Amino acid sequence: MLKPRNLLFYVATLLLFGSGIYSIISYGSRLSPPASDGTVATAQAAPEGHALPTKAAGGQGIVQGLVDNLKQPLCLLLLQVIIIVAAARSMGALFQKFGQPPVIGEMIAGILLGPSLVGMIAPAVESFVFPASSMAPLKMLSQIGVILFMFVVGIELDVKHLRTKAHAAVMVSHASIIVPFFLGSAFALLIYQSLAGSGTHFSAFALFMGVSMSITAFPVLARIIEERGMSGSSLGSTAIACAAVDDVTAWCLLAFVVAIVKADGLSGSVMTIVLTLAFIGAMLLIIKPRVAALVEKRPHIRTGGPFLAAIFCFIFASALFTEAIGIHALFGAFLAGVCMPQDSGLRTFLRERLEAFSSSFLLPLFFAFTGLRTQIGLLNDSKSWLICAAVVAVAIAGKLGGSMVAARWTGMTWGDSFSLGALMNTRGLVELIVLNLGYDLGILPPRIFSMMVLMALLTTFMTGPLLGAVDWMRRRQTVEIGENVSFS
Repeated sequence: MLKPRNLLFYVATLLLFGSGIYSIISYGSRLSPPASDGTVATAQAAPEGHALPTKAAGGQGIVQGLVDNLKQPLCLLLLQVIIIVAAARSMGALFQKFGQPPVIGEMIAGILLGPSLVGMIAPAVESFVFPASSMAPLKMLSQIGVILFMFVVGIELDVKHLRTKAHAAVMVSHASIIVPFFLGSAFALLIYQSLAGSGTHFSAFALFMGVSMSITAFPVLARIIEERGMSGSSLGSTAIACAAVDDVTAWCLLAFVVAIVKADGLSGSVMTIVLTLAFIGAMLLIIKPRVAALVEKRPHIRTGGPFLAAIFCFIFASALFTEAIGIHALFGAFLAGVCMPQDSGLRTFLRERLEAFSSSFLLPLFFAFTGLRTQIGLLNDSKSWLICAAVVAVAIAGKLGGSMVAARWTGMTWGDSFSLGALMNTRGLVELIVLNLGYDLGILPPRIFSMMVLMALLTTFMTGPLLGAVDWMRRRQTVEIGENVSFS
């Protein structure tokens, strides 16, 4: 409690200097403002043909002032972040209660905030919260989140799984790429003239359709395996290994496709591919061993602030290089993650620092940005919905079917082969990243983009129910065998 003497000094100080500030402002407000040439203006006049703005009276002026302030870029971005994160977390928690990965709910939340729902029900609200002028800052912020996410994906690649399950992993993963890639390219022949972007060459459209059909969401698959208690099983280990090989192969393939699409002519694409191969070689053969040696020699640096700052610089430098040579920043971030040593403590440290922030805060912005591009209202006739159904069918047949047949060929049972195919059919966030690349390059216009987003949602959503159906059939067969044994 303040002593009376100190309290008196405090009050006197406030009164003395407060009254002085008031007197200065009162006196200064009677002075004429300076003119543009440095002289004192005698009166403030409105420009010819214009009237000076007048203040609105009462509460209406306060409300209008708040609205005007909310339209400022920073206020608008903060409002968007609050709405997006709240909606994504709520929908993610809701879908998690139904046994689905939270990412499904977050993806759906992004779509609902766009023209597919909010824009249809309350277009004034959507135009106020997500005006076209605010898309650039939102996109840049969401891209930072995706870059950090791809770094975490690279960290989570476990070489041990690749070595122990190399035979099945390589065969199944490559079959799960080449089969859907072929089907996607063949399907592109049927829809090219009606759905491809204006001025898009068929080769670019077919390559992107093939890549889009071939993607497996390694992070989502890993979460599903962990949540279902399959991590220690042979099926779970094989699925992780297959998804890891699939992930690396698909991202390398995507890098080459983007290089070919963005490069000017054959010489430009060849140069981009050469630079990409040189970058991959330098990262894996030079940078990766040096980082491992540094961490092993000085283990105390792995938890320090300077080390984390250096990691951020390394991530963004790698992303910058791949963006500059003509592929995409995401590929550089992914390779930066792959270069991290296979040290459980270091991986846990980086994952805890980066994944929580990027997944909880930045990735929902990417979902919302994707949702603002998704216009389900464009599928306004039966033909569009039939094409959309065909897109989903081709994706499932290529990915699930190709993986299942290849797994069965390696000696797995039909039940495990089907489960592996269902897991490899998971697309999730990684598919949205690929689709947004196609959208930005002008290869996938809004209509086919919306169809592909729906395909990504459905194929990810169906993974849990398909695995549950296989488990139910196995339990039923076990019960029937037990009953037959008892009867005998």
